[in-house]
Amino acid sequence: MKDEELYMSRNVLEMLTVANEYCHFLETCEDYTREDIIDYLRKISPLLYLKGSLLPVVPVNHPEANERYVTEEQWEYLYNMFRSKFGADDAYVIADISDKSNPRFLKCSLADNFADIYQDLKNFVMLYQKNTVAAKENAVSECCRLFETHWGFRLVNAHRQLHHLIFTEPEESQEPPITF
Repeated sequence: MKDEELYMSRNVLEMLTVANEYCHFLETCEDYTREDIIDYLRKISPLLYLKGSLLPVVPVNHPEANERYVTEEQWEYLYNMFRSKFGADDAYVIADISDKSNPRFLKCSLADNFADIYQDLKNFVMLYQKNTVAAKENAVSECCRLFETHWGFRLVNAHRQLHHLIFTEPEESQEPPITF
């Protein structure tokens, strides 16, 4: 496939579809129960990861056409709503092994992770919808870059925590919140 057609490839259009579905759900999830949200996120997370990993590398001819759409207020709204829904189960710990000689533990937040993923994917969806080749190239390129450096990592870690929340016995999940 020619470079100029990569931004319209099947993998891009499928990623766009899944990202749009994810964003739409998050924008309406205040109406859902905690259990419904966790179940949905558990099911869509592997699909998002798969679709993100299949994005092609798209050369960008006009980097100035890149735009961001999600405001700080939109991000905060989702973050606070998720914190409220997840409650004490929002916080979890991961082992950061990026520096193999000095592994460390990091405190993470489901609310922070899913609001960040929303921001990256909503910006992708909005920019891709602009009717210019430059916007579409930038949308795909930025989504691919952020998958590798930002939202892919957050998605994998959050998915592990969701699995734990769903398949751990209720009395085990009543542990006190993590504090540092």
